Amino acid sequence: MEKKLWKHILSVRQQSPLVHNITNYVVMNTTANALLAVGASPIMAHSQLEVEEMVNISNALVINIGTLDEYWSEAMLMAAKTANHTHKPWILDPVGAGATSLRDNLLPLLLSHGPTVIRGNASEIIALNKANKTTTKGVDSTASSNEAIDAARNLASKYHNTVCISGETDIIISEQQTVYIHNGHSLMTKVTGLGCSATAIIGAFLGSIDNVSEAVIAGMGLLGVAGEIAAKESSGPGSLQVNLIDKLYTITEEEFMDHIKISSL
Repeated sequence: MEKKLWKHILSVRQQSPLVHNITNYVVMNTTANALLAVGASPIMAHSQLEVEEMVNISNALVINIGTLDEYWSEAMLMAAKTANHTHKPWILDPVGAGATSLRDNLLPLLLSHGPTVIRGNASEIIALNKANKTTTKGVDSTASSNEAIDAARNLASKYHNTVCISGETDIIISEQQTVYIHNGHSLMTKVTGLGCSATAIIGAFLGSIDNVSEAVIAGMGLLGVAGEIAAKESSGPGSLQVNLIDKLYTITEEEFMDHIKISSL
């Protein structure tokens, strides 16, 4: 599996997929730089006048509801509908799911357009599934990854897709398997937008690799390993952000293979 994941990392570098992001103001710069560092080509476009065309020319679509408003909601729905109709892979990041009625009203509409992947923290995945009552503290999770496994399995079964629960351990769930990635570093939680960057990076892998689950595992594994290595060279969140982008760009096969820690059911 690890050797195959490295081949997927090289595929993204070689193919440079165009990734269309409708994402939030807070993370646009961070996610664009992360995409460039892994070898993808990012575009940030949310105008209703062009999102359908952007989806058509892109290799993958990323929808992140972090800084939501009525206009962006409609643009997201237009883009998701186009991706679904044109069989383009797309990933949903349900930032702050469960926090407000605006988000909770939009998310079922987005889900109706069949996201290829859903990535969120445990609280967001639980809220999205509505299987349990949960508390969302802004965009931070109040639940552990393991607490969201049943919710993720329900979502994966209902929408026939892959669900990624981000946390201390990242858990990737499809109808066929459950994979655990034991990488990353606690300092990564002190840098805003790294979860959103994870979503964007997965988008890049979806745009290059046909196997959806492997695309998600490769993207999350790459970010986790790069963050783990970068944290050792960083004195705080500021230097981590810079070092992480650098490591996404410079990581070698030896570094990746020495650090990646994966288990599965």
